[in-house]
Amino acid sequence: MVKLTRIYTRTGDAGRTRLVDNSVAAKTDSRVEAYGSVDELTAVLAVALDCGLPEAVAAVLRRVQQELFDVGADLANPLDPEKTGQLRILPSQVTRLEAWCDEFGDPLPALRSFLLPGGCLAGSYLHLARTVCRRAERAAWRAADDHGLGGAGGVSPEAVTYLNRLSDLLFILARAVTGVEHEVLWTPGGER
Repeated sequence: MVKLTRIYTRTGDAGRTRLVDNSVAAKTDSRVEAYGSVDELTAVLAVALDCGLPEAVAAVLRRVQQELFDVGADLANPLDPEKTGQLRILPSQVTRLEAWCDEFGDPLPALRSFLLPGGCLAGSYLHLARTVCRRAERAAWRAADDHGLGGAGGVSPEAVTYLNRLSDLLFILARAVTGVEHEVLWTPGGER
């Protein structure tokens, strides 16, 4: 159980923060950037949810929001092969994202062009969430480049993979929510 009794701590005033393992990192550290972007993604999903999504989509996104806190905790906790029982993203969570991609994506027709965000407010917010998710994934890869992928002190590969699959799911959900009749297709410059 998490208990927060005081929100301000003043410990970050010098540009440092503590990771889950209690080690100190600069607030500019790539690992901190990665879990900060995941936090932003969770907030963007809240805005999309507040647009009144179909219940099947909303249920998926509420679950994803919970799991994004797990992703953030995973990214904020350097791998330690000596410790067991730590909160980590599991391969089964990635598999579930893939199943949702199939469930919501299979009924959609193939795309004839790239999509521009737009068509409806909720779909636009899901496209925004997709772009934030891609940024979080890039930040997680920077953290993996800086700290290693897997292995002691490194970044969990499953956390990075989760973000990759989630961005695919968010694209599919944006299409499903917008409806193909409202999709805004990109027209290449020579054809406009």
